[in-house]
Amino acid sequence: MHRVSIQTHDFDVSTELAALRARDARVGAVCCFVGTVRDRNEGDSVASMELEHYPGMTEKSIEAMVDAAFARFNLYGVRVIHRVGLLAPMDQIVMVAVTSAHRGESFQACEFVMDYLKTQAPFWKKEQTPDGARWVDARVSDDAALARWGIAAPPQVG
Repeated sequence: MHRVSIQTHDFDVSTELAALRARDARVGAVCCFVGTVRDRNEGDSVASMELEHYPGMTEKSIEAMVDAAFARFNLYGVRVIHRVGLLAPMDQIVMVAVTSAHRGESFQACEFVMDYLKTQAPFWKKEQTPDGARWVDARVSDDAALARWGIAAPPQVG
């Protein structure tokens, strides 16, 4: 099982968690986050979201982040799935699952990985709204979440 998958097709959370847990009998805790496409953003309705990435570069970046999570927390396993392509509201977009001996490490590591993904992973998101298409920028709150781990978000280009 790969630690990181970037894919267009959906994923089954229970299958992914079972596979992650089956790899290590020491696992005492599993924390999982699943994000979905919302039907509203910034007060506007969203008909769809399209995600783009640079194949190879995106996986490498997320792998480095997973390595950082292993260095920071006492983990047994990490699985990150991020979808790309055209997605509709309520579609699953991301899954982060973390295993460890105890829940505290799993909760913290899962949050650490998600904070990284929201701010550092090279994805570009475009929403379709009633007023047309628009690119989605990172939120200040996402940068603040990353900062609490001692990681500064890169300056925005634009």
